Amino acid sequence: QVQLVESGGGSVQAGGTLTLSCTTSGITFSTYWMAWFRQAPGKEREGVAAIYYNGNTVFYTDSVKGRFTISRDNAKSTLILQMNSLAPEDTAMYYCAGRSIYRTGTWNNPRDYTSWGQGTQVTVSS
Repeated sequence: QVQLVESGGGSVQAGGTLTLSCTTSGITFSTYWMAWFRQAPGKEREGVAAIYYNGNTVFYTDSVKGRFTISRDNAKSTLILQMNSLAPEDTAMYYCAGRSIYRTGTWNNPRDYTSWGQGTQVTVSS
């Protein structure tokens, strides 16, 4: 049974910090692209960051570059998103997603990911 479970969301003031975690089971985590997506009310799901199976390749959407850091621990099958200098526009539901490295796709296309968590809410107030 595939499970991706996000945690670490919450409410913070602008400029604050949050660390999201995604613990996984039922997938071969060490052979998966992993990514964080977010979706604000009324908006499309947006790719935030992605990381290759070995951590050697990472992608970020422009709006979070320099503020967010994606990382992974293959020994613990866990994905992390460190979020610094949070801004109100970062408010959204954040989702963990994964796909096998043998499956072609684009890092920020949600349709290319096969495994998803239920999401964790991040709210940033000004």
